[in-house]
Amino acid sequence: MKSYEIQKAEGKLGILLVGISGAVSTAFLAGTMAVRKGKAIPVGSLTQLGTIRIGKRIEENFPRIKDFVPLAELNDLVFGGWDIRNENSYESAKIAGVLKDSDLDLVKDELKSLRPMKAVFEKQYAKRLDGNWVKQAENKYELMKQLRADIRAFKEAHNLDRVVVIWSASTEIFLPISDVHKNLQSFVEGMKNNSFEIAPSMIYAYAAIAENVPFIMGAPNLSVETPALIEFAKQQKVPVAGKDFKTGQTMVKTVIAPMLKARMLGLNGWFSSNILGNRDGEVLDDPDNFKTKEESKLSVLDGILQPDLYPELYADYYHKVRINYYPPSGDDKEGWDNIDIFGWLGYKMQLKIDFLCKDSILAAPIVLDLVLFGDLAQRSGMKGIQEWLSFYFKSPIHDVNKVPEHDLFIQLMKLKNTLRKLMNKKPITHLDTNGIEDYKGHNESIVLTID
Repeated sequence: MKSYEIQKAEGKLGILLVGISGAVSTAFLAGTMAVRKGKAIPVGSLTQLGTIRIGKRIEENFPRIKDFVPLAELNDLVFGGWDIRNENSYESAKIAGVLKDSDLDLVKDELKSLRPMKAVFEKQYAKRLDGNWVKQAENKYELMKQLRADIRAFKEAHNLDRVVVIWSASTEIFLPISDVHKNLQSFVEGMKNNSFEIAPSMIYAYAAIAENVPFIMGAPNLSVETPALIEFAKQQKVPVAGKDFKTGQTMVKTVIAPMLKARMLGLNGWFSSNILGNRDGEVLDDPDNFKTKEESKLSVLDGILQPDLYPELYADYYHKVRINYYPPSGDDKEGWDNIDIFGWLGYKMQLKIDFLCKDSILAAPIVLDLVLFGDLAQRSGMKGIQEWLSFYFKSPIHDVNKVPEHDLFIQLMKLKNTLRKLMNKKPITHLDTNGIEDYKGHNESIVLTID
């Protein structure tokens, strides 16, 4: 087995949030600050609360993940970012309305100390948004250079050893891959020529990679997964991951759909409706931005159910996703699913799920885990697409020669076995618990499991 060496997580780690004034970012900031002051528990964070089994189950060796792999300490995190509104993070958190005043006041001074850098923003990519704290330049290439300068200045000002950039801003309009995205040279020329096909998120991704900084994409729009940027990430030896944080309804789908498939239950239809009133809901109220989100949400079921392999069960199911902007809901999202299934002899049954969740509360710990794992990947010498982080995404970016995995528990298995591999431990199997004897000379089929 190959031996891995991981650089120690020494010094300060900078976290640069694109959309630092938004609901997800401010929930992440306030929560992380409270946790490291001992005022809160990091519920929802795998890196902070999750365990990992090492060796046989009977050995009862279940360390916390944060004690098993060398992750950055929360006290070593330094925060910054960009936004289209010039207000401190305490003001932004109050506007977002996700957290109670009593929670915000625990870290009021820290939040007030944070102000955004001017953002790269064009209204044509998010038509429902307006902002006056926006960079100006002759072309997109010059905007990219400004972002690179921001990253360097942030790193120098805070005496940082490492930086991670994560997009927690709004969804951009749907863009297909075009010629400008196909190689690095055409992408750079596209920035210089102000190509419409190069959206702001791609400019952030390029700038981060150019500065040898991991980039993580939290929205569903086309961005770092373009061939040009993947080529650049490999060239620069930078890890990248995405896309679209898996929080509410889609998280449920990636649990229920594997159950149906495991028991060979058929599916006639799956109707998903969402009601939300935050800024994300407002942006997605525009058809062009909704199309981006719809593409991400619709891809999940086919990936899990594999209709080509099971035509009797899944060839003709109807799948519809709706997102409705309803301002009174605020950040309290309601995800309602009506699932029509059939079983033995074709008898029909139904599942109905009503998930009343808080979107940013579910996303905040994902941001924490991803920046810590992104930094770990960088210190481990990993580069390009980090498929082992697909656990956190609705639409995991993947190599063109690979099929993305959507099943939540297989994704978790891949994540934990990647951590074991990095720490030079064997992946977990259950061959010693299912009656299979280990005879020399026999070829076994290894089945991986999780804990």
